Amino acid sequence: MHTILVTGGAGFIGSNFVHYMLNTYPDIRIVNLDALTYAGNLENLRDVESDAHYVFVKGDVRDKETVDRIFENYGIDTVVHFAAESHVDRSITHPEVFLSTNILGTGVLLDSAKRHWSLRPDDKYCREYQDGVKYLQVSTDEVYGALGKTGMFTETSPLSPNSPYSASKTSADLIVRAYGETYGLPVNITRCSNNYGPYQFPEKLIPLMIHNCVQNIPLPVYGDGMQIRDWLHVSDHCSAIDTVLQKGRIGEVYNIGGNNEKANIEIVRLILHATGKDESLIRYVKDRPGHDRRYAIDNTKITTELGWTPKYTFEQGMADTVQWYLNNTAWVEHVVSGAYQNYYKEMYEKA
Repeated sequence: MHTILVTGGAGFIGSNFVHYMLNTYPDIRIVNLDALTYAGNLENLRDVESDAHYVFVKGDVRDKETVDRIFENYGIDTVVHFAAESHVDRSITHPEVFLSTNILGTGVLLDSAKRHWSLRPDDKYCREYQDGVKYLQVSTDEVYGALGKTGMFTETSPLSPNSPYSASKTSADLIVRAYGETYGLPVNITRCSNNYGPYQFPEKLIPLMIHNCVQNIPLPVYGDGMQIRDWLHVSDHCSAIDTVLQKGRIGEVYNIGGNNEKANIEIVRLILHATGKDESLIRYVKDRPGHDRRYAIDNTKITTELGWTPKYTFEQGMADTVQWYLNNTAWVEHVVSGAYQNYYKEMYEKA
């Protein structure tokens, strides 16, 4: 049986990917390794927890013994590495956590994959691996830094991260590349634009604004709100990762974009309209340090080489997303309790 190790599978994109793969392929097994930190939520996977093709392991990607045991016990032949500290604001206040998880955790996974997949693990010069194995690193367009008013990121754009978060992801990408070049490990890297959709932790822009609209509390907008991002529905991201797993050329990087450039304030106003609120709820707050002004992804490579294209229009995706959060207020209320409330006050109420 084809067995995929999904790290961070209880998080936003990871849980959507688990659902996508189990729904698409009846003959695979998913092993989900997640430490269940603030952004990991097993409620995201409640409907698959009894599936015979799904296994959950609570653990940290930095824990070598746990990772090795998973490879040995389940015969892992594919790794899709989502697990990462990912919120830029948190990386500014606690950068050391990001450096440890995002860089060291990636190194542990790569080393375990190399040893368990190698045809001659005791030969440090061996570049031959079992048939069909692959390691896929899920990265971000933030590794490229910021754009001006024009232009788009391509796979050959210079890596120029501007936050501790994006610097840690850049470092992880380079380690993945090095394992491919030095050891011949079959690797791919994907770099996506901003995701949105179900199960996203409400510290991110779209679920945060929907939640605040429902609660009728102020919507904090950084600076002038004119930071521009390319938005990608999480389902389209999952199908793109699957496409790279199936068709991606070993060693290649693939950008994944949704072709939807929008300013943050435009997103906020759309959500206000969709929830029947007015703009008096908007509260502009001090911009965060190193806040990139604009990202835009050129996804020509993945569309022309691998035949993938996003299916969601932004209008359809946003309508579905807003409705999902309105239909799942109990899920939202659960994840915004406790520690999240303290974080929210630290980030926004003092701004």
